[in-house]
Amino acid sequence: MSGLTAIEFWTIIIGMSVPFLATTIGSLAVFLFRGQISDKLNSILLGFAAGIMIAASIWSLIIPSLEYATTNGWGKLAIIPVVLGFGLGVLLMWGVDKLVPHFHQRSKTSEGLPTKTLSRDAKLFLAMTIHNFPEGIAVGFAFAVAYNGTLNPGTTDLTIYGALALAIGIAIQNIPEGAAVSLPMAQRLDHKGKAFGFGVISAIVEPIGAILAFLFAAFFQELLPWFLSFSAGAMLYVVVEELIPEAKLSETEHHGTFAVMAGFLIMMILDVVLS
Repeated sequence: MSGLTAIEFWTIIIGMSVPFLATTIGSLAVFLFRGQISDKLNSILLGFAAGIMIAASIWSLIIPSLEYATTNGWGKLAIIPVVLGFGLGVLLMWGVDKLVPHFHQRSKTSEGLPTKTLSRDAKLFLAMTIHNFPEGIAVGFAFAVAYNGTLNPGTTDLTIYGALALAIGIAIQNIPEGAAVSLPMAQRLDHKGKAFGFGVISAIVEPIGAILAFLFAAFFQELLPWFLSFSAGAMLYVVVEELIPEAKLSETEHHGTFAVMAGFLIMMILDVVLS
């Protein structure tokens, strides 16, 4: 990519890959633990993941979206693309949630369009994939904004390393989230190898989504603030609709709640230090 140093180029490549690798590492938990994890540990793991995604949506997506729109033609009306992009992200994930058949092991609920052709195991896999895809596109759009800022100084404060902070934050939360999702699947399938394979395959959508988002944004640079806020809306929808209910924060004596706070603080620190 023109205009980048070798270090910046490889930072983008690595940044788009680490969330996938982290999910894979988290899925390895099926070989380390027997049975299903406790409700307390599940609450801590998913709460921590939720905290990171909330902070990432604010610090790495919404704020850069507002800054980019402000300095690139919108001025005092910069809130418009941010709000509309956010809403579109929420609507997309809501549509996916309503249309794609998927199953949540912890809550024992099946969502999406009714179908007799998909097994419950396939629906579990789709639930994992729905969790992962918004994270991939968020990383791709963040790197696209940072790359454009490198080519056009003054258009955004989001740097390549700031986008890397988002990727690292998502990777950190993907480890416990991968474990929290793969362990119940291993019990359901009664086969650790299959559960691990499902976890890895579901995570492939993250680098694919990141690459597609990056390339798409390269052709529509004027829409970059929309893309960032869109990613934030999609990620927060997953947090509110899936992670927090699955974490059952109110049932574990505040362990999950404090895990949310810890995840938020870690992501905030990452963003400030690396930006």
